[in-house]
Amino acid sequence: MPKQSGLGWDTFNVDDATGTPQDLVNDTTNFQFATPRATQDTTGLDKSAMERLLLLADFSATANGVFNPSADKSHDVFKTVTSTSVARTLEFGIGGISMTNECLITDYPLTRADSGEFTWAVPFALCDGTVPTWESA
Repeated sequence: MPKQSGLGWDTFNVDDATGTPQDLVNDTTNFQFATPRATQDTTGLDKSAMERLLLLADFSATANGVFNPSADKSHDVFKTVTSTSVARTLEFGIGGISMTNECLITDYPLTRADSGEFTWAVPFALCDGTVPTWESA
C-alpha cells in the first residue's frame, strides 16, 4: 500500500452508555492518541549508560469535535459520561487498518469560543488490560 495522508478516515466509532457503537466520524474534527510503554530502570552500579526493561503497554486519546445534538451523534454519546461509569469501545480506522480499545471516558468538556464555535474535547484512557494493536480490516 502506498503512503497516504490522514485525510478521509474510514471509521471513528464510540459506544454510547448502552454499549452500542455510534458513528462519530463526521462530528470528530481531529484526535490524537498514544500507545506508550512503561519502562523500569535496571541500571546497575557497573553501567555507564541507562539500562531498562519494557513493562506494561497503555493507550490514551483525546478526540475533538463539533457539538451535534442529533440522535446517536456526539452529544447523545457523551452526555452520559457524568452519570454512568461504563467502559466504552473506541474504534478508529484508515487505509484498511484499525485499532479498537476499551476505554474510560473521563470528561466531556464543551467550549463555546468567542467566535461562536461550540466544540468538545473528550479524553479516553485504556481500561481493560488489552494491549493496543493495529489490525488489518
